[in-house]
Amino acid sequence: MASLHEVTEFLDRELNIAEIPDYAGALNGLQIENGGEVRKVVAAVDASLPVIEKAVEAGADLLLVHHGMFWQGAQKVTGAVYKKLKLAMDHGMALYSAHIPLDVHPLWGNNALLSGHLGMKEPVPFFDWKGIQLGLKQEMDIGRDELLDRVSKAVDSTVHVCASGPDPVGVVGVITGGAGAEVAAIAECGIDTFITGEGPHWSYPLAEELGVNLFYAGHYATETFGVRAMVAELERKFGVESGFIDHPTGL
Repeated sequence: MASLHEVTEFLDRELNIAEIPDYAGALNGLQIENGGEVRKVVAAVDASLPVIEKAVEAGADLLLVHHGMFWQGAQKVTGAVYKKLKLAMDHGMALYSAHIPLDVHPLWGNNALLSGHLGMKEPVPFFDWKGIQLGLKQEMDIGRDELLDRVSKAVDSTVHVCASGPDPVGVVGVITGGAGAEVAAIAECGIDTFITGEGPHWSYPLAEELGVNLFYAGHYATETFGVRAMVAELERKFGVESGFIDHPTGL
């Protein structure tokens, strides 16, 4: 058993929650408190009602997610919002969220872990966003089909590709999640091949015009890495039981 205070203090410190910028609705950190004890922590990508129901069923004392409870801003505590809060509180389950801090973490971050699966040995940070470097990049001397195979295996799903850049792939940039809309700015950074989760429709024809390979590997699929690694670290450090709730959106 671990103390919720000790666990959240560790997460806040290691993920640098106070210093790393994010979207207003992220509200990184502890979002729901419990009675103070943690025996089992489970991870998930989204704090949706089905995920919270599964976490309660799994006996979790702490649910760690990438996308927290409050993305839509201030909401009335009715409907699904009420159900989520009541269910978590009735079962003594705390909820902790880490968005950008878990994307960019050098060890447990989505970018770092996905890059490692792709064979990027020494990627360097790139793409300035609110004073931090949001992605990782590295030149890779491999063909586009080989990179596609690596990405597909890493995310264990189909990857949609705009194959309009060089082959071999040149300088590869990785920003997990929904960064497809940044393809023009990414190209200005000297990226030949951009791997992200998803993007708007217009990002594909724009990538064609810019001569960039754009890999859409799935918003959900590219953001399972960090939460999995984080709860594994909590199990190692605090001796708590851990698990992962897979609830894919297909996006």
